[in-house]
Amino acid sequence: MRQKTKLIHGGISEDPQTGAVSVPIYQVSTYKQESVGVHKGYEYSRTGNPTRHALEELIKDLEGGKAGFAFGSGMAAVTAVMMLFNHGDHVVLTDDVYGGTYRVITKVLNRIGIDATFVDTSDVAAIEAAIQPNTKALYIETPTNPLLKITDLEEASAVAKKHNLLTIVDNTFSTPYWQNPIDFGADIVLHSATKYLGGHSDVVAGLVVVNSEQQAEDVHFIQNSTGGILGPQDSWLLIRGIKTLGIRMEEHEENAAKLVNFLIQHPQVTKVHYPGLESHPNHDIAKKNARGFGGMISFDVGSSEKADELLRKVKYFTLAESLGAVESLISVPAKMTHASIPADRRQELGITDGLVRISVGLEDIQDLIEDLENALS
Repeated sequence: MRQKTKLIHGGISEDPQTGAVSVPIYQVSTYKQESVGVHKGYEYSRTGNPTRHALEELIKDLEGGKAGFAFGSGMAAVTAVMMLFNHGDHVVLTDDVYGGTYRVITKVLNRIGIDATFVDTSDVAAIEAAIQPNTKALYIETPTNPLLKITDLEEASAVAKKHNLLTIVDNTFSTPYWQNPIDFGADIVLHSATKYLGGHSDVVAGLVVVNSEQQAEDVHFIQNSTGGILGPQDSWLLIRGIKTLGIRMEEHEENAAKLVNFLIQHPQVTKVHYPGLESHPNHDIAKKNARGFGGMISFDVGSSEKADELLRKVKYFTLAESLGAVESLISVPAKMTHASIPADRRQELGITDGLVRISVGLEDIQDLIEDLENALS
């Protein structure tokens, strides 16, 4: 089954009881049992819910793993995966990581003794150099947020396997439509499903796919124990959003490519980050990892003042957190998504005060170009 077909027919795509082509919303907390421990597969909705299960089966099929899990947010998914580790364990992470991930690692999980080192995972030698005797996992974002750096998934996973580490990949930017990290050796794949998978700015969710039965048991135990589950209404919205993921991702990318071509020629723009550019330092690796380059762009206008002026003038780009929706979103990572990262660390990474991030939507591309042209001039 090819990917576009799998988006619609993967997982549990219809109700076996009625033949309904849309899985019903099972708005229920508990289930009647025939006798103690004898039931129809469900006993309590924190442990399992038919609508959530349909979503979990769908993301499992899309990523090619052994089991899927749906959480109440992307950060709930990240936290659950990090709970696989114990006090005294160490994790190597991509340095240019989402600010919320950086915050939970350095401000919350450090309290229970999980240590972390942030490195440029696009440099395989840097990964190897950061591995310690107590290292248990390699956590990768690729493309990264917001600088769109690319890590070679095959090489990074090979290094992790050599040292008996789990490879965890945040696949939010590419989605399973463009990239499947498990095919390159990853053990666990994460998504902020709030973004492209939902696609309509109407749901907050996180998804996890694991590639072994033991990891499936472990993550389910954590999910059931800590309770950060996704509700049935939001699970249904996410299933509906995923059905159109293919056509949306193709249009996002087509618009992004045209917008990048405009930005690289504009005199007010000092730098453009987009893996589809041949000048991108990891362009060839991006082509190796993924079937497409996605709809995220970041570019530098040189100063915080110019960035603020740009944000004030745009009409069709909505100033907002998040990404991956049908509407084009614009933000300044240093002040918004990555504000939780210390200023000196942001400067070290290249997340400048003049860096602007765009999630390219599905509007007419000429309207988007004209909007940016007016704002930049």
